[in-house]
Amino acid sequence: MAATSLKDNLSSAYFGAAHKLYSKRSRKRIIAYVESYEDIAFWRNLLDEYETKEYYFQVMLPSAASLTKGKKMVLINTLNTEELGKNLIACVDSDYDYLLQGATRTSRHVNRNRFVFQTYTYAIENYYCYAGSLHQVCVQATLNDRQLIDFEAFMTDYSRIIHPLFLWSVFFYRRRDTHTFPIYDFSAVTSLQEVKLSKIDQALAGVQRRVDSALRELESAFPHYTTKVRELAGELERLGVFPETTYLFVQGHHLVKDVVMKLLNPVCSVLRKEREQEIRTLAGHAVQFRNELSGYQNSQMNVEYLLKRNTGYKKLYLYSRLKEDLQQFIALLNNDKE
Repeated sequence: MAATSLKDNLSSAYFGAAHKLYSKRSRKRIIAYVESYEDIAFWRNLLDEYETKEYYFQVMLPSAASLTKGKKMVLINTLNTEELGKNLIACVDSDYDYLLQGATRTSRHVNRNRFVFQTYTYAIENYYCYAGSLHQVCVQATLNDRQLIDFEAFMTDYSRIIHPLFLWSVFFYRRRDTHTFPIYDFSAVTSLQEVKLSKIDQALAGVQRRVDSALRELESAFPHYTTKVRELAGELERLGVFPETTYLFVQGHHLVKDVVMKLLNPVCSVLRKEREQEIRTLAGHAVQFRNELSGYQNSQMNVEYLLKRNTGYKKLYLYSRLKEDLQQFIALLNNDKE
């Protein structure tokens, strides 16, 4: 009887899998070109929500003939084909192109083509660094739920500090001037130095001093631009760039390496030590201590690895805007079908 039941279950599973395969092949495939291997998981996770009985997406790199990757390759391989919008879409990081609002050719392509989907944040990494999700990342890494710092408050304060300097950065790039105040100079000024959790305010104070110094230099060298730079703040707010959320629009790699990981590493170090001390205190004997400690250490995960797989950004307002773009695309597909 049990053998018959097992056979029936296996048969059912086989036909279920076969049906899914047939169903997928019978649907329309839409290729989604992305910039790099690291981008595949993000876009796959998003596009999965929009697959229907009629359509499914295949996320892939922009070239089947080479290992060439990047935003330029995605746009080259999509914008010059009639398949764009029918069987093909482009999914790219915004970088500064969203904020440039057509000041460059690439910016015009990214902002005006409804079949090119952009992150609105500078890059995917900015989503991973969403402040509201960072505590959960630490919990997953350390298995300790104690909140040592308020990540949302910290990133809000950090954003307010760097916002005036960020305006200068965008201003020059809108003028197609990538030399006077390049992104790497902005990143150097706004990086966190060593973070001590007992003196967390000092980390922000250091950024404030460097930002104030850079602002004085720019305002002294370019006094005729000062008013225009300040006026830019209002325009960027209409695009979703607020003083409190500036970190979402700075270079993603810089944000991960020079800001967020500078916070997460010391936080996770303290949380792990706390948990290990708890095990040491509560263990009844040496053998139990070694077993518990070994089990805990084997259960830990690398915090940077977890950050890159963080999906806690889905409440972010920019993510909602990206989803609205995709909803409009699906509506177009349905209208064409009718």
